[in-house]
Amino acid sequence: MHVDTHPLSKDFPEMSEALQRLRQTDAGFSRLVESYEVLDKRICRVEGGTENMDDLQLNALKQERVVMKDDIARQLRKALGNNRGG
Repeated sequence: MHVDTHPLSKDFPEMSEALQRLRQTDAGFSRLVESYEVLDKRICRVEGGTENMDDLQLNALKQERVVMKDDIARQLRKALGNNRGG
């Protein structure tokens, strides 16, 4: 079974330019995005049945992905000068 990943460019289409710019200019942000992508692919492998993991571990990884995505979104908003409430 194929499970789609959650690419950041689709989750934040209005911030795609800022995403690319930060990946090129901010090493910490670039590492965060890379870690997010690795984690997202792993979750998809588990959900697709090509990697085994119990539900508790999978849910922990999904929660970690949410936290990472929230951090990425916060940094993108800040880069755009649109840091509301965060």
